[in-house]
This record gives sequence, structure tokens and C-alpha cells, in this order.
Amino acid sequence: MMAAPVSVGDGIAALALLLSGYAAFTTTRFNARQRKLIDGQERLNEILFAREAAEASGAKQAELGAGFVKLGNNYRLKVWNRGKAPARRVRLEFPEDNECLIPSDVAAKFPLEVLEPQQSVELIAVVGMDTRSKHPMRLRWDDDSGEDHEKMVYPTI
Repeated sequence: MMAAPVSVGDGIAALALLLSGYAAFTTTRFNARQRKLIDGQERLNEILFAREAAEASGAKQAELGAGFVKLGNNYRLKVWNRGKAPARRVRLEFPEDNECLIPSDVAAKFPLEVLEPQQSVELIAVVGMDTRSKHPMRLRWDDDSGEDHEKMVYPTI
């Protein structure tokens, strides 16, 4: 039996088959990279959406805190709002006894109708040698995100 001679057409067909296989391989690799890129963009969009939702929620929340401030020889309790929303009906409660704040000053200022963002209110503190250093307090307030928020703070002298 004799082998069939290879013609120019057979060579061109074989070359076309090789080029077709290479093009299919390259397209498959490109599509895989494209899929990874799309998946990454989808994850990024989800993260950005979650961040925007958290920021929108944070824009409705007040963030209250309290601490003692020394002014010369005197002390003051400073209650502040670092949040992005006003705090309404701000209440100050003492789970233990209130031994350093003047009761009439507390009664005159609290409950506070509105504590705007970046605003604070100060109460006069009377400190003596036998005054304990830590004073637990409970802050309660309402804001645009809901009612009866509560935070325990432990300001120290």
C-alpha cells in the first residue's frame, strides 16, 4: 500500500485546524478572566452598597457620650452628641447614687429636649477628697433611627 501524497490543500487544512484550536483555547482563557473580573466587580458593588446602607443608617443615629472635664480647680460633667442626627428626650440616670453632681442642676437640664450633632451640655460637679473616681451613668435618648436607645458610660475624675 502506498501513502497518499500530501497536497498543499491538506497542509492548509491542517494549519487552519491548528489555528482554530489555538483561537478556541485563547477565547476560553479570555472568558475565564472576564468572568473573574465580573465576579470581582459584583463583590465590589455589594460592598459599596453595604457601606452606603450603613452610612444612611448612621446618618439617622445620635451617638452620645459623657466625661468629666477639669476647668481650673473645678470639674464639670460634659454630655455630648458625636452622631450625625439630633438626640431627642435625652435622659441621664444613675444606677448607683449621684454623689458629685448637683441635683438641682441635673433636674434643670435633664431631660434635655434636643441635643444637636456636635453639641454638648455641661453639669457642675462637686468633687472632694472622699469622692469616688468612677461614676456609672446611663444615657437614654430617642433619634431618627428609633426610640429608647441606651448607653452605659463610666466617666472618671
